[in-house]
Amino acid sequence: MSTILEETKFIMKKYHIKPNKSFGQNFLISEEVITAIVDSSDISKEDLVIEIGPGLGTLTKYLSEKAGKVICIELDKKMMSILKDRFSLYQNIELLNEDILKVDLKQLIGKEKMKKVKIVANLPYYITTPIIMKLLEDELDLDSITVMIQKEVAERLIAIPGEKDTGAITYAVYYYAEANGVLEVPKESFIPEPEVTSKVIQLKIRKKPPVSVENKEILFRIIKCAFMQRRKTLLNALLNARVFQSKEEGIYVLKKLNLSIDIRPEKLTIEDYANITKIIK
Repeated sequence: MSTILEETKFIMKKYHIKPNKSFGQNFLISEEVITAIVDSSDISKEDLVIEIGPGLGTLTKYLSEKAGKVICIELDKKMMSILKDRFSLYQNIELLNEDILKVDLKQLIGKEKMKKVKIVANLPYYITTPIIMKLLEDELDLDSITVMIQKEVAERLIAIPGEKDTGAITYAVYYYAEANGVLEVPKESFIPEPEVTSKVIQLKIRKKPPVSVENKEILFRIIKCAFMQRRKTLLNALLNARVFQSKEEGIYVLKKLNLSIDIRPEKLTIEDYANITKIIK
């Protein structure tokens, strides 16, 4: 039996803990996976690490050994009491009992004055996308985001726009970050075992976006409209969403960009969508 598994079972028994399904709790017990997360995050004593949903604190302990400071944001009050007991003597760990979607991260980061800020998290699967989009859209002063999420979602997030597994969120992630897969995580790396395979991915935040548009909100609205009816051609999807005011306008725009009038939304590059935005702004 691994040390982490023994430790996890001991803590669960001591505090009478049962994983909370409504919070999507599955406790990580694989030292190999934890090491991969920490190593890929490339953490130094000059870094601030923000850990979302630390749970029992298994990953937190390893992060604190590498980082200058770790701020843990945990929603579950039961977990907070365990974290307070476990890390009461640690000088570089701060615990916040908050909902990550309601935290002013810009203000939190601004107070710390650390060289680099890195997000690390084993995210609950039911709320993965809102959290990642908040982290990206708030345009925080981040170096990287390293998260473990459901494999199927991970593949969509790290895909190259216009290639396999592309979804609307692929373009948003690509706009803000360079995304890569780190490690596939089998179900038996957790207790209880989740129903799906997981994957660790890393988003390295871009200094400047890969395309230039006057209004990125319009760009993302066009992409969203295109994928709301992804079984349709791009022409029909954008016509139904009134992005194109007429079929003639749509055909004109696509032909001007040398795109087929039968092209599907997922086949376009982010540059293609940026060019459509510029033409119809």
